[in-house]
Amino acid sequence: MVFITRLISITNFAVATSALGFQVFVLYPWHKQLDEDFEALKKEHLKVLDAINKSTGSHLAPVESAHPRKGSTLWEMISGR
Repeated sequence: MVFITRLISITNFAVATSALGFQVFVLYPWHKQLDEDFEALKKEHLKVLDAINKSTGSHLAPVESAHPRKGSTLWEMISGR
C-alpha cells in the first residue's frame, strides 16, 4: 500500500514538473513572439490606414480609438459597468 502511495506521489511530481517546464520553456517564449508579431501587425495596419487616408482624402480612425475596450472583461459585461 505504501508503494502505491509513493508511486502516485512520484508520478504527480513528474507530471507537474514537466507541465511547468513546458510552460516556462515553450509557451512563454511563444507568447512573447506572438506579442512582437501583433505589434508589427498593428504598425503595418496603421501604415496602410495612413496610405488609404492620403489616397482618398478621407479620415478613417483606427479601430482602437473608435471602439474602446469598455465592457471587455467578464465582470464589466455582467455588472454593466
